Amino acid sequence: MGDVAVIHAVTGAESATLVLRFADVGIATYASLRVVGDPSRTVTWVLDEEALRAALDELTGALPDPIDEETRRDALERAITTGAFASPATEFTIAATLGTHLIAPEAWGLIHDSRSGSATPRAVLFVSPSTRLARVPWGLVAMPGDDSRRLIELVDVLMAAPPNIVHSPRQPAGWGGRRTEPPLLVLDPRVPGQRPDSPLGSVLGRPSSDTPLARHFGELMQARRVLPDVAAPVDLFRRADADRAWLKNLLAQAPSRLLYVGHATAADGDIGHADRAALHLADERPLTASDLMVQKLPFPPRVGLLACASGGDYRFDEATGLVAAMILGGAELVTATLWSLPTAAGFRLFAPITDADPMAEAILAVDRAHEAGDAGRAVNDWQREQMRRWREGDLAASPLYWAALATFAVDGAR
Repeated sequence: MGDVAVIHAVTGAESATLVLRFADVGIATYASLRVVGDPSRTVTWVLDEEALRAALDELTGALPDPIDEETRRDALERAITTGAFASPATEFTIAATLGTHLIAPEAWGLIHDSRSGSATPRAVLFVSPSTRLARVPWGLVAMPGDDSRRLIELVDVLMAAPPNIVHSPRQPAGWGGRRTEPPLLVLDPRVPGQRPDSPLGSVLGRPSSDTPLARHFGELMQARRVLPDVAAPVDLFRRADADRAWLKNLLAQAPSRLLYVGHATAADGDIGHADRAALHLADERPLTASDLMVQKLPFPPRVGLLACASGGDYRFDEATGLVAAMILGGAELVTATLWSLPTAAGFRLFAPITDADPMAEAILAVDRAHEAGDAGRAVNDWQREQMRRWREGDLAASPLYWAALATFAVDGAR
């Protein structure tokens, strides 16, 4: 990956930028960590294959995606009740395992030394994982030793965009020139022929003006114009007209940012075609990453994709998934998810608490963060806040949500 993906103008207050890169070569996985602008500060290592395989198997068992013959309901129950992310104690165990087996002690030392003390901003770590490590939640991995701090407590953690995308012809939209334009909100579009409780049914439940999401977007509408232009915030949800033509028309109005909350179909890793990943709009046929790239749809500088494994580009040798399509279309920063997020109804079905809505909290966090000066750092701030709640025993702050968020950035975006 060229440094064009991560560097920007350096000022006296600028913090360090590090790049953590992994590569699968045959049966081995190689890693390197370097400080941008200081090639003498570089560490390389090879991951232990047996330990890596065990750690990744443990991670797979923690996630709410079906394994083998599991149904989606089975996977939800496992992840919420018995998986490694079911309690703070078991979550810390897997965090420590990942931290020990993925990052060498010398690399941890380099990360620790890059901290700027109490000064801000924090150093930024860009991660470029291999296909095997595409679903690792890098922020929560724990540093070995008595301190046991998490990676996200030492640095801000962002994902480097895939190099084949960074070096492709692009026309970045630019946040500076767009920030005052209305945001485009695509919230739980109604997929034709799907009942609300079907696999492609409602993600957010029955629209109501009393929900935290409706109140939030109502406040946003009072402060500024949004797209689509609606009379009431409840009209933003479950739209039956939100098809690809509708989306194309609204993108042509040059919004400041895009927030998509809904269904996505992850490309099958066994097939090897990342561009088959797709968003489900109010269309009979899903809108694939390939469709987005072929049509050259213009995307705003910031995109939030709160959809099933929308950030799965790195699972493929040629990472041309949904994140890539957004960046090729002009986005400079994309916050996506590494795995499927349980709906609020699904979480409450198995969680020991019944009044929590961590899905809504994640949506609100991304929407607010993408209004900040450095949106990726703002997402990290929310993740650190959730981590503190979780470690204090608040089970509503489940890592199934906050750890799933990954922000991809190019062209110096933070």
